Formats: sequence, C-alpha cells, structure tokens
Amino acid sequence: MNAGRLEAVALPGLPMVRPGDDLAALVRAGLDAAGLLPLRSFDVLVVAQKIVSKAEGRILEVPSVVPSAEAVAVAARCAKDPRLVEVILRESVRVVRARPNLLIVEHRRGWIMANAGVDHSNVGPEDGVERVLLLPEDPDASAARLHAALAPPGQVLGVVINDSFGRAWRRGTCGVAIGAAGLPALLDLRGRPDLFGRTLQVSISGFADEIAAAASLVQGQAAEAQPVVLLRGLRWAVPAASAAELVRPAAEDLFR
Repeated sequence: MNAGRLEAVALPGLPMVRPGDDLAALVRAGLDAAGLLPLRSFDVLVVAQKIVSKAEGRILEVPSVVPSAEAVAVAARCAKDPRLVEVILRESVRVVRARPNLLIVEHRRGWIMANAGVDHSNVGPEDGVERVLLLPEDPDASAARLHAALAPPGQVLGVVINDSFGRAWRRGTCGVAIGAAGLPALLDLRGRPDLFGRTLQVSISGFADEIAAAASLVQGQAAEAQPVVLLRGLRWAVPAASAAELVRPAAEDLFR
C-alpha cells in the first residue's frame, strides 16, 4: 500500500495566520517558495489545526464570557477559570473527568480530549486581552475546502488537519487527525494474509492518524512555526473517507 520511503518537508516562511486569511493561498505560496510545485499524485498536505482555526476566526475573548452555574461548579472541581470552563462546556457534550488542573470532556465531534481543544498557546494577546482558540467548527469540511482549492486536476491529493492529543494509558501528546480529505482515514486490513499466510482478523490501520503523527515530528509542539508539512512517498488504493471514521462508536467503546 505504501512506498518504502517517506519524505516530510515543512513549508518555510509562512506568515502568522489571521482571521479571514485565505489559507489555501498561503499554503500554495509556501509550496512555491519551497520549490514543491507542482504537487505530485499521492502527495499529502498536513495542516496544523491552529492555523485552520485562526483563518476561520475561531478565536474567543475570555473576558466576554459569562459562566453558567454548571461552569462555576465544574471550575471549582478542576481549579480552572469558570469563564474558560464555560467555553469548554459549550464545545462539549459531557464531562468525562474533572480534578485539579485536569478537565477531560467528550467534544461535540466525539473526541475524548483535554479542555475540548480550547487552547491559549500561540494565540498572541498583543493588546493584553486574554483569548483562546477553539477547534474548527467542522475539521473534515475545512480539509475538504483546502483539498478543493489545492488538488491539481487529475491528481490524487490528501489533506489532513492534525492536532496534538493526550492518550489514555500513555504519557505525552501525539499528533492525530481531526480532519481529512482525499485519502482514507482508515485502512481495513482484515482478510489480508500476514507474512506466514495467516488471515488478519482485526487489523484496521488509523492511516490518517499515522500521517498526522509523522507530520507532527516536523511541525514541532512549541515555537517552531512550521504548521504545514508535505508528505511524499505514501500510496493508497481505497476510496477517500473523512476523519470522522476514526471516532469509535459508543457501542464499541469498552471504557465508557
């Protein structure tokens, strides 16, 4: 399914993204500056969630938020600003765990994550106003728009929007896909033989998550300012599907 070599190249010199910016145009300019145009078939562009959210104006001023009674109660349990907790609850469908300095929720899109992805980092309070950044309203739709704007005619292009998630049972964050277009989010390997001819029974690869994690190594997690990565060397031969397929249905969740 995949080639034996994978290349990951961060686009240099991308400007700070602001609400209303044409993100596809910025990515295209970055590709041109890096000498990566024209795009090749099976290229994959991985775009950090933060710049997608910024371009889409998903920025909220914390002082404008009026916390609900529920937010005040949850904030007391996790020792967080009730206004911040209110924003988190608006993005969530349920609180999974709350304790001092920790609030795990189920996001409206089905992800189990800290703070519903509401983030202070790299927002830039230039005027002293505290702001937070929310996840894109619909990351799969965001990926589809970038795909439509950037895919060369007649070529296969994958687009992944990635973010950093913590993981149950393991320490540290890891890049995951929250939006995808032009490629399969999952690769179902069931029915295929292993090296010794035994038929695989349960193997399903989180293809888009693996792509997101690979790109995250190049993007970095702090002040690297490399939010867009081009991956070359991948191949797939199954229909595209959105990142929503990566969310485990409640009926299959053994930990609820």
